[in-house]
Amino acid sequence: MALRILHTADWHLGQTFFGFDREDEHDFFLNWLTYKLKEQQADILLIAGDVFDVANPSATAQHHFFRFLKEVNSLCPNLQIIIIAGNHDSAARLEAPSPLLEELNTTIFGFVRRTENGEIDYDSLICPLYNKDGEREGLCLCVPYLRQGDYPPAENDEEGSFTAGVSRLYRKLTERAKKQLKADEALVSMGHLHATGSELSENDRSERVIIGGLESIPADAFDRDIVYTALGHIHKAQRVGGRDNVRYSGSPLPMSFSETRYKHQVVSIRIEKGKTVEIESIPIPLSVELLTIPSSPQLPDAVIEALKELPDKADSANNTLPYVEVRVLLTEPDPGFRHRVEEVIKEKAVRLTSIITSYPKGSESDKISPLSYEEFQQISPLAMLEHAFSAKYGNELPEEIRSLFNDVVREVEP
Repeated sequence: MALRILHTADWHLGQTFFGFDREDEHDFFLNWLTYKLKEQQADILLIAGDVFDVANPSATAQHHFFRFLKEVNSLCPNLQIIIIAGNHDSAARLEAPSPLLEELNTTIFGFVRRTENGEIDYDSLICPLYNKDGEREGLCLCVPYLRQGDYPPAENDEEGSFTAGVSRLYRKLTERAKKQLKADEALVSMGHLHATGSELSENDRSERVIIGGLESIPADAFDRDIVYTALGHIHKAQRVGGRDNVRYSGSPLPMSFSETRYKHQVVSIRIEKGKTVEIESIPIPLSVELLTIPSSPQLPDAVIEALKELPDKADSANNTLPYVEVRVLLTEPDPGFRHRVEEVIKEKAVRLTSIITSYPKGSESDKISPLSYEEFQQISPLAMLEHAFSAKYGNELPEEIRSLFNDVVREVEP
């Protein structure tokens, strides 16, 4: 008895990147994944949430998703696909085509359902796992993104927090599943959540974390008898709580420039006689490169020279060109800098996404203290400008700006 499982998550189909669509990038990934599923002779594909980037995805994004399911079913007719909803997904929209997708051996879990008595229907969150021969080899706990009220209430002296509630749901669900397990069957779980201690990207708002970590779930919430836990929500592939079998697969594409060093991957798991015998990371090749020029902020003229070194445009399609983020260090205002960048970039084989501005650190501005209320009452407009300029740029106000400002003051004075 053996199972080969592939774990992926956080596709964010339909995402735009600084106004550029990523349809070709997602197509490249989905085609690669289809090939890998065939190559690995996978029995099961687990997609741990955030299939789409928004709750109301475009028709194009949905087309990519359904085409993938159809094509992978055609190539791997015995592949079982299990999907849970993430915080970016609409659970209702994701589940809507379930009657049709069942014909493609695809099961979607968007909600925590309840019985007629108002109790959580734990059985509706348990999915049998089958090998290519149709033999049952385990059970999967399929827990979608949870919101307040989706977990069982506290009893007696139990803690009533969100974290405790989610842990309680996993515990009760695991107990229920264990009673249904047969000899040599595996117990697998899924979740879309923020696990305690997981590493987040610097500025990706989709990895939302409540202040104080009130929504972070400890690794102990996943029973030690669960042979593998497939998580989604965090875009960096990583182990959780030092446990090799509790993992985020990470996103297949970088969602921001802060994720360019991530090792994008899917996770391959082999289970034999109910035990995990192999966990392997499979790198995902990227079809479009993300560039940061220069690697650290430099003065405007140096940045322009670095951009001039980029290759010129050829006949390659625009949607395959690298994205570029420009970093500049300003010691004084430079209102014409963006225009200069755009003039250079339009002849280069890149797509400009953003210009990130930095200012000097460790300069004279560190010695400048905030003005007191009394000082504000007495300070002249020019002195206020000089103070603000020094605080931001770390040097004295240029004479040209001083002269222009004095001209404006004279015009508005009575």
